[in-house]
Amino acid sequence: MKKLLIFLLAVAILSGPVLSDSVVIQAKTPVGQHGRLQVKGVNLVDRKGKTFRLKGFSTHGINWFEDYVNQDAFHDLKKMGINCIRLAMYTADYNGYCSGGDKAHLESVIDRGVKACKAEGMYVIIDWHILNDCNPNTNLKDAKKFFKKMSKKYKDYNNVLYEICNEPNGGTSWADIKKYAKKIIGVIRKNDKNAIIIVGTPNWSQRIDEAANNPIKGQKNIMYAMHFYAATHKTDLRNLIPAARKKGLPIFITESNITEASGNGRIDTKEGKRWFKVIRKYKLSCVAWSFCNKDETASLIKPSVKKVKGFKKSNLSKTGKWYVKMLRK
Repeated sequence: MKKLLIFLLAVAILSGPVLSDSVVIQAKTPVGQHGRLQVKGVNLVDRKGKTFRLKGFSTHGINWFEDYVNQDAFHDLKKMGINCIRLAMYTADYNGYCSGGDKAHLESVIDRGVKACKAEGMYVIIDWHILNDCNPNTNLKDAKKFFKKMSKKYKDYNNVLYEICNEPNGGTSWADIKKYAKKIIGVIRKNDKNAIIIVGTPNWSQRIDEAANNPIKGQKNIMYAMHFYAATHKTDLRNLIPAARKKGLPIFITESNITEASGNGRIDTKEGKRWFKVIRKYKLSCVAWSFCNKDETASLIKPSVKKVKGFKKSNLSKTGKWYVKMLRK
């Protein structure tokens, strides 16, 4: 018995520093340092109430580029200064969640991404990627089931945010979006009382002014999406930000690039710098589109790079390198 006690004591002593090192490493991660986020006034703040910016990369559709959803890749991005991953799941395009895609498999990819971000101490946005369905009410039943499942599964995670309708378009009104948002917010709040919920805005998440004039009331930790592509969207769109903030609207740029709105075409770094001047002034969170090697100018990885992990800055495209530099500031 005496020998056993001595052995157990030795094991405890030897294992102590390892556990301690693990705790120290986790504490140095973005989530370890800032904890659960919340909305205070017009700002996103950390657990200490200090304004905090999420600086992220969005996947392309996990329906087609799921191999990029892995912990090693996210670790590579974290080393470059990225603290947030947006998991974009298309709802009504080819192989979409609501248009013939394998729901169980897509959910498993999301789960892999959420757990990878948790392990890395990064924040993660689960994005219900409205596009060809235009109006989020089109697939309301599926959205309710999806967010009920997600919010129940991740209710105890302090790093998960929900983007409930990526880019309403096709003439979808703010009244339609608000009606949908109230229902989905209600579904999420039954399971998760505190998570940040990001609501899309009309015209591909550009008309934050319409949301500012008639925001969702009686809810906490709600933000509103704004998207820009700098070669297309310029001063007129940027000017909506200070006006909306004056009316009390918390804004989150959940998708952006320095290309044209198509995700292709020319790159405009001059306009991009003007956007980031505003982003820094108002301490806005910003996510770049898209973390993949698709042969288009908005891709953050060079088309010639075939690997899905072990990334270095040299593997990034022109837009990827530009965003890493700008987001780090």
